[in-house]
Amino acid sequence: MNILITGGASGLGELITLKLASDSSNKVFFTYFKSLEKATEIEAKFSNTRAIACDFEDEQSVTKLLSIFEKENIQALVNNAFTGLSANYFHKTDANYFLNSFSKNILPVIKVTQQAILHFRKQKFGKIVTILSSYIINKPPLGMSEYVASKNYLLSLSKSWATENAKFNISANCISPSMMLTNLTSDTDERIVEEMQNAHPLKKLITPVEVAESINYLINASQQINGTNMIMNAAADIV
Repeated sequence: MNILITGGASGLGELITLKLASDSSNKVFFTYFKSLEKATEIEAKFSNTRAIACDFEDEQSVTKLLSIFEKENIQALVNNAFTGLSANYFHKTDANYFLNSFSKNILPVIKVTQQAILHFRKQKFGKIVTILSSYIINKPPLGMSEYVASKNYLLSLSKSWATENAKFNISANCISPSMMLTNLTSDTDERIVEEMQNAHPLKKLITPVEVAESINYLINASQQINGTNMIMNAAADIV
């Protein structure tokens, strides 16, 4: 399968790329921005991968990426890229911050996924997997209203992608892992991490490897699995 992963050279994205590339029948394209060295290492390790430089805050860069769907006959899209994470109370956050975040985190996903769907409809097949976050969406932490809103927005979009395109043999699913330590959450206070580990039913945080394995499952799953949001939190929060 020909797969495009956004933000696939670092953190969770890197592990997703490595997992999907471990199947030699896959051809994995992944975007990177500041992780050129890591992207080069991945390409050297797996000959069935190709790194694509893309700045999701730059409109021209995103537009250039869109041509890959037809050119490389992409069959699956993994929406993983997310730029920045800032904590502040809603009433203390400048309204323009919400607009700026929407422009750099939501609009690129919309543009890339629209192009994917246009291509998938022509070939009567396609898979879309979008990375969310269960602990963020279902139990919003203090001071993260913008991030919570962004992830919920993507969840709603994914449901629409599923219902609008099911008859074209296109599936759109989400995966929502609980708190895990990645580059995005590396600044989290150790006391908070310990508290979350102790409160977890398994007494341990989910690992990015576990998430990558679940994404691999969704990429290869039946098209009957469509419009779902896979919650990964060991039943800590039944949705």
